[in-house]
Amino acid sequence: MADARAAIAAAAARFGFSATARLDAELLMAHALGLSRDRLLLTLDDHVEPPGFASLVDRRAVHEPVAYILGTRGFWTLDLAVGPGALVPRADSETVIEAALAHWAGRPPATILDLGTGPGTLLLALLSEWPDAVGLGVDRSADALAYARINAAPFGGRARFVRGDWDAALAGSFDLIVTNPPYIGTGEVLAHEVAGHEPPEALFAGPDGLDDYRRLAPAIRRRLAPGGAAVIEIGWTQADSVGDLLRDEGFAVAVHRDLGGRPRALLAR
Repeated sequence: MADARAAIAAAAARFGFSATARLDAELLMAHALGLSRDRLLLTLDDHVEPPGFASLVDRRAVHEPVAYILGTRGFWTLDLAVGPGALVPRADSETVIEAALAHWAGRPPATILDLGTGPGTLLLALLSEWPDAVGLGVDRSADALAYARINAAPFGGRARFVRGDWDAALAGSFDLIVTNPPYIGTGEVLAHEVAGHEPPEALFAGPDGLDDYRRLAPAIRRRLAPGGAAVIEIGWTQADSVGDLLRDEGFAVAVHRDLGGRPRALLAR
């Protein structure tokens, strides 16, 4: 049986398709050993390859997302349960959180609506920052909402979730609306670990990637309370086109950039 260090190196060599091959292998090893990655790295030479590691490597070698294999994904300050049927949270989406916190600095919103909540990603990150706020998450996917409810357990009754088609089943208004809708054009080519595993209904939005924004812009107008604001995640080339849809609804629009300097979220008010 190989020592853990050698097993990680061999696994990383199989993950040449991944930009984070070594990290992937370390995370799988830590999971197989029941350790945190930090603890694994501190004690690496004390371990041999555990029996379950090879099967985890085989799953990753066919491009299954690491988050699905581990069953969790870190986002903001949270560890979120994820799996098949739920979009894997991305670091780029933290731009939405940063934009919302900046806009509401010193005066948190009372009510939050997350349209297309997936496993509760945006809503729960914001509720973790604003302990007096309550929120509602909406998604069309029963699978995604099952993970959202698991993730919401620590928040008690502050987070509710309903299955629905954007705002079709809703009434009332909200101080803050956030959304990370599908925005990939149907002709665009994605990595196999995304296109082959994550739910297509959470990724693709018509030939130009704008179909859901066309529905969301008037929905946000209907559901936003007076004095409220919305933060909408976008593909980095879509700031002008999505901004125009929002401006057509009477919103003033500001662009927020991700850590790579690319347009990633629009704040509408």
